Amino acid sequence: MKVLLINGSPRRNGNTFLALSEISKTLEQNGIETEIAQIGVKAVRSCIACYQCGAKNLGRCVFDDDICNRIVEKLDTADALVIGSPVYYGQPNGAVLSLMQRMFFSAGSKVQNKPAAAVCVCRRGGATAAFQTMNMAFEMMNMPVVTSQYWNIVYGREQGEAALDAEGMQTMRTLGNNMAWLLKKIHAGGSADYPEREPWQPMHFIR
Repeated sequence: MKVLLINGSPRRNGNTFLALSEISKTLEQNGIETEIAQIGVKAVRSCIACYQCGAKNLGRCVFDDDICNRIVEKLDTADALVIGSPVYYGQPNGAVLSLMQRMFFSAGSKVQNKPAAAVCVCRRGGATAAFQTMNMAFEMMNMPVVTSQYWNIVYGREQGEAALDAEGMQTMRTLGNNMAWLLKKIHAGGSADYPEREPWQPMHFIR
C-alpha cells in the first residue's frame, strides 16, 4: 500500500513539509509506503471548464504545461491521498485549489473510494476554514475522510516552527496511524470490496 502526500507550499522544506513528514514517518512505521510530491513554485493553471478532459475521455487535464498531470500519474499507484497547504487569508494556497479542482475533475476515477486527509498550517488563524474547503472536495469524490484527535492543523510561521507545536505534531502522528489502520482494514484479504454506486442523477434548478 502507498500514500501520496502533496506538499502544497511553495517552500520545499517549510512547515507544511514538516507536518507531512510527520505523517509520512508514522505511515512508514506501519509498513505503508509514502511519497511526498512538491507542488513547487511554478504557476498552476486554474480550471477553465472546457470539459475537454471528459469529452475526450483523457483521464487527465487537457493542459499539460504544469504539474497537474504529473500528479495525476502518481494517483495510479496511490491507495490514499494527503494534501497539505499553508493558509493564505483563511484559504488554502490558490495553487493547491487549482490543482485539486483540475485533478479531481479530469481524473476523478483515480481517487474514488481512496482515503484522504487535508492538512493546514497557519501562523495564527483561518486554518479551520481552509481545512473545510479542502475536505469538501474529498467528500464529492466518495473519498473516506481520515480523522485524527483534532482538526489536522499545525501552527508555525518561520521555517521549522511547526516542530515546536507538540499537539500539532501529535495530531499528525494520530492521523498517520488512523490512515494506516483504515488502509489495512480496507485491503484485508488482498482486495478492496468497494460499495456499488448508483448512476449519478444530476439535478439542475434552472428550468
